[in-house]
Amino acid sequence: MSRSPSSLRLAPFILAALLCASQGALAQSQAVAPTPAQVSPEVDKAYTQLMASPAIQKLLDAVKADHERSVEDLKALTEIEAPPFKEHKRAEAFLARMKALGLTHAKIDAEGNVVGLRKGIGGGPKLLISAHLDTVFPAGTDVKVKEHDGRLHAPGIADDTRGLSVLLSWLKVLNDNKIQTVGDLMIVANVGEEELGNLRGMKAIFRDNLDIDGMVGLEPSSPGAVLVLGTASHRYEVTFQGPGGHSFGAFGQVPSAIHGMGRAIAKIADIRTPSFPKTTFTVGTVGGGTSVNTIAPDARMAIDIRSDDMASLLEAEKKILAAIDEAVVEENKRWNVSTLSASIKLIGDRPGGRTPPDSVIVEAAIRSNAAFGNKTLLRGGSTDANVPIALGIPAIIVGGGGKASGFHSLSESIDVTDAWKGAQNSLVTVLGLVGVQGVSPALLPKRTARTK
Repeated sequence: MSRSPSSLRLAPFILAALLCASQGALAQSQAVAPTPAQVSPEVDKAYTQLMASPAIQKLLDAVKADHERSVEDLKALTEIEAPPFKEHKRAEAFLARMKALGLTHAKIDAEGNVVGLRKGIGGGPKLLISAHLDTVFPAGTDVKVKEHDGRLHAPGIADDTRGLSVLLSWLKVLNDNKIQTVGDLMIVANVGEEELGNLRGMKAIFRDNLDIDGMVGLEPSSPGAVLVLGTASHRYEVTFQGPGGHSFGAFGQVPSAIHGMGRAIAKIADIRTPSFPKTTFTVGTVGGGTSVNTIAPDARMAIDIRSDDMASLLEAEKKILAAIDEAVVEENKRWNVSTLSASIKLIGDRPGGRTPPDSVIVEAAIRSNAAFGNKTLLRGGSTDANVPIALGIPAIIVGGGGKASGFHSLSESIDVTDAWKGAQNSLVTVLGLVGVQGVSPALLPKRTARTK
């Protein structure tokens, strides 16, 4: 028989880990790092104090009680479309909700992020907690929420509107229960996480706020999953240009931009990359030409290159760019001309890196997971956490609860049955890091403020 975390009485950390060791054995093979077998005594003590506190148990009960209202937030925000670079309407709706819940000084910054600060008692760290406003879906997509089969269906409802609704629920229950943290909570709904947003929102946050000590982001995740690795990526737009001409009359006199691009694609397809660190590439889109009976004067393609290791990414990138140059030379040589050229534009640059598994922020998530009976899986991916991780600032991504599927597809959906459990788990992770007055100290170390 299972019990809700609000009535859970903890065993010691090691025992809790052993009790859930049978969970997720298959998933563990996908881990990017081994999960530490134990956490530091300081982390263990802080979470023991948190979970033993009547005030925190009451707070967790409030998260559960707020579930239905939070789901209404989820539906309402989902139905405000937020394509990349067009997140403003959703940002305004989120800002209005933040202000109604007590963050009266919240604002939309110059980049389009919604930013609010819930001050602590002073002397503690500043922790960024975030979820992204944008979805991958273009303007005009039907985002009406439909309910059937016990699930909520709508594009973007899980990634990442669920995270937005959880942030609002946390703000409400913390204020309603007058929980005073030691450190500050910087609450952000950011733009630019998806597609060619290039993490512009999170880059602006860390550019303009040099005193952030750590980050906990919310994204769709299975129970116990903690993202610690930021997969780096570079994206390029390549444009091939030539003089063009009639398919019959100019044949043999001019090179084809499309043929040149085809040569490049074939060469790129033959490039080999390491399986570890995982390094990938794809020519994701192509286009060009003017008609079926025209030697194409132009062609274009977009390339995505990713790796869990920056050096491996740069090596793959070097080979890909060389393949493009070789293809242009070969297409020109085929016709004994020099009129085909290729221009290359960087359109996406996501830095990467790792938050060490033995860092306080990761141990906090591990200990909180154990308190809620979840085995921790340390995973990787490309998220908003890439930005702080690349700056050497401790950052993780965790889930906000709910069983989601169909990410980035029109069939995206989420089962929010008992989703409050995930919201409780991640909130406890956050509270351990910033500390709660009269209950537990702040675990997240304060950093020396960066300089521009």
